[in-house]
Amino acid sequence: MRKPLIAGNWKMNKTIAEAVELTESLLPGAASATVETAICVPFTALQEVGRVLEGSSLALGAQNMHEEESGAYTGEISPLMLNELKVTYVILGHSERRMYFAETDRTVNGKIRSALRHGLRPIVCVGESLEIREAGTQKDWVKDQILQGFEGISGDMLERITIAYEPIWAIGTGRTASSAQAEEMCGFIRDLMGRMYGENAACGVRILYGGSVKPDNIGELMSMDNIDGALVGGASLSAADFTALMNVGAE
Repeated sequence: MRKPLIAGNWKMNKTIAEAVELTESLLPGAASATVETAICVPFTALQEVGRVLEGSSLALGAQNMHEEESGAYTGEISPLMLNELKVTYVILGHSERRMYFAETDRTVNGKIRSALRHGLRPIVCVGESLEIREAGTQKDWVKDQILQGFEGISGDMLERITIAYEPIWAIGTGRTASSAQAEEMCGFIRDLMGRMYGENAACGVRILYGGSVKPDNIGELMSMDNIDGALVGGASLSAADFTALMNVGAE
């Protein structure tokens, strides 16, 4: 049975002191949640937040990484560095990385492989723009992202991978895909994984929804058969909102 995951993506927010304060305020809610929980914090805060999380049920995540272990890649972070900081999850292929930093499905594929080699758990993001959605080609777009992103990934690796469907048009816009729209795409992704890896493997893959997730819509989203949690942006920066999300997700 798939255990739901509620993961916060803090993006480029919070100083170290602010990150520690927010993390400390989240611990009681994480302790009472029956879903799995994680926070993906800025690189600068990973070490201090990791210390706060020691012994807790709230997992530590990073927001990106380079596929190489070391080298002349100014400004990048390697999987070895994340391992040293005891990171569990790493977000890969987020739409903002693709849009602003020219990441492609091929570079995402390299990062997924590297993360798996180093014992990290990738949260792989896929999703379409409003233009693609309005053209009616969103399934073709997401299919191509997965086929290229998962090239060379074997079925026995799937249990360590989480997929996050994030329609770009619903990220930070206040717009949310309806539960029916989100379920349709998440179901499509699961069917595609079934064709790629077999039904049993597909049934075990966690698929999250992300895009303006808030306490007032998480319950309906989580009631869908193929939605196994959420990758949360803005609401993860509020202790009250994220605590509510962790607890509503447990219902």
